[in-house]
Order: sequence, then C-alpha cells, then structure tokens
Amino acid sequence: MHITHTVIDSPYGPLTLVATDGVLSHLYMEGQRHRPPQETFGERDEDGPFPEVIRQLEAYFACELTEFKLDLNLQGTPFQQCVWHQLQQIPYGETRSYGELAEALGNPNASRAVGLANGKNPVGIIVPCHRVIGANGSLTGYGGGLDRKQRLLAFERGKSEDALF
Repeated sequence: MHITHTVIDSPYGPLTLVATDGVLSHLYMEGQRHRPPQETFGERDEDGPFPEVIRQLEAYFACELTEFKLDLNLQGTPFQQCVWHQLQQIPYGETRSYGELAEALGNPNASRAVGLANGKNPVGIIVPCHRVIGANGSLTGYGGGLDRKQRLLAFERGKSEDALF
C-alpha cells in the first residue's frame, strides 16, 4: 500500500488530500474531528494522483462544477459504503435528513446508523456529507465543524458572500 498526500488552499481553509495506491482516499480539513496524525498521510507529492482532484475542487469552488467525477478509494463497511453512495446522490444545493437517507437505504429505523456512517465519510466535500441535516432542518454534526457546514450549504445555494471567509 502506497500512501501520498498534498495540501491545497480552499475558501474553507487548507485541505489535505490523501491517496492510497494512486487513488484519492481521504480529504481532511484543518481542525477536522477524527483527523489522524500527519505522519500517516505518507510522503508529500505535489503531482502524482492529485491534479484532477485539484482541478475539480477548484472548479467546484469557482461555481463551475456541481458533481464530482473522480475515482475514490473509500474503505469502510458495506453499510458505510451504501451510505456514502447515497450521499453522492444528493443533488448540489439540496439537503436530506438522516431519516430520508435511512429510508432510501430501505431501513427507516436506521437514522442513527446513517449518522454514524456519515460521520466516518473519509472524503468530505467530494462525498457531500455536509448536505445531511436533522429531521427538523437543523444543522447537526459535521467533522469539519458546523460553521464550515453552514458556509458550504450557503455556498451551494448561491449565497457565497455568506459562505466564504
């Protein structure tokens, strides 16, 4: 297993991109909850597998891209994989509740399990876990912080002046 990383600037602070065997496997925000130690990110590689990821992230932040088309190396349980796939089905600028995702997975009683799997999403922004909200419309946990979640949702709804630093 070969792990490399790079760090890019974004309107939401530095983003650390990590690739495993040449495919994006993690995206970490500065101060992100459950962020592993820097030494687990492998050697720094400015080129390698990252140019297309960076190009698509820059297009997203420039309001030119609403759906990422990237190969991802997401390691998780079969249930987590299903949740992460459902996250990718939430359209840009829209939100879904944990209950709606659980229902889409065929188990309306699995809201808490969906929330736990959502929290383990290794590639935030690209796999848009920020688009998941509470049943009453409230913003709930986000590994990158609720402030970032609020700004990302505002950005996607065309209120970028509220979203950026």
